[in-house]
Amino acid sequence: MRASIRFFTLLLIATFSVSCTHNKGIAESAPLAIEVAKIESKLLPYTKEFIAPISANYSATIQPRIAGFLIRSSFRNGMPVKQGDLIFTLDDAPQRANRLAAEASLSSSKAKAVEARRNYERAIPLARINAISQTQLDQYTAENLAAIASVKSAEQALRNARLDESYTRIYAPISGIISSSAAVAGDYVGPGTQFSTLTTIQSIDTICVDLAIPVSEYLAVSGRKSFSYDNATLLSDIRLNVADGDEYSEKGFYQYTRQSVASEMGTIVLVIGFRNPNYELKTGQFARVRATIGADRERIVVPQRAVSQVQNISSVWVIRPDSTAEYRKVELGNTLGEEWIVQSGVEAGEMVATTGLQKLRNGAKVCLTTNGGGKDE
Repeated sequence: MRASIRFFTLLLIATFSVSCTHNKGIAESAPLAIEVAKIESKLLPYTKEFIAPISANYSATIQPRIAGFLIRSSFRNGMPVKQGDLIFTLDDAPQRANRLAAEASLSSSKAKAVEARRNYERAIPLARINAISQTQLDQYTAENLAAIASVKSAEQALRNARLDESYTRIYAPISGIISSSAAVAGDYVGPGTQFSTLTTIQSIDTICVDLAIPVSEYLAVSGRKSFSYDNATLLSDIRLNVADGDEYSEKGFYQYTRQSVASEMGTIVLVIGFRNPNYELKTGQFARVRATIGADRERIVVPQRAVSQVQNISSVWVIRPDSTAEYRKVELGNTLGEEWIVQSGVEAGEMVATTGLQKLRNGAKVCLTTNGGGKDE
């Protein structure tokens, strides 16, 4: 009896195992039903993104023209200043004394010049009647000319003294943001001292961003065979996004192309400007710049939901003509609505899966349905 029960149990197990194996084979051989989309080629602008630091349009270095003791600084560190604002004051006592001495010297020279002129004018009629010798006339003439030259020299000395005195007050040569100064009131500053440079002012009414484009890419998008310094028509629709992701209100504009190719990177650098009237943008901060480069050209696009991205690897499942799946890595460009621009990896006319991406395997048979331009098969 026990033998019969054991035999019957083994028979049931064998039958169940055969049934499961048979059903598993049926499940594996059944094609996976998925949606597909046909890869398209569209005439689109070539848009490229750059990550670059913001820099000032230009800056001015503030250096005293004369040496002297610093009396006061008339600005707040890191704050805006306007062109013509008084920013430093030096002790002007030595320069004021020199000016007063130059004024006195000029007065003396003018007085001597008056006397020399009168002597010369009196000597001329006397020389005509031979009342004085020609030698004496020549002497009066030379004294008069020397007095005139002395006045001119004294006038120039006074101008120099006044100029030196004006150098004791230093004004902002440009508008911008002024940095801090290492010199404080009481320090001896100016040429030949440890404070030959007092501070700098950065002009950020317009800020600059360098866009580095690989030479090969530049030649391809520009349609040129050689490098050009005039690239004003190459860029359009230049936009900037700051760190928080918001788009800056002002559009960018081309300024100039740097004079040499960056040999270590093999790139051409185009300098882009953005108006910054409210000083919203700061130098040194990184920004994301997006620009359209060159003319529109054919671009490959795929639906975004056809793309898988894992650890910086982007891929799609291409469906071959025999309805089998093939895994492909792709290099993506920018997004365009609900589509990705694909730079390499697939061709126009191919089919890509848009559903069931996690279930697909290389060589797996699929059953296709349409999705946005796909074709029933």
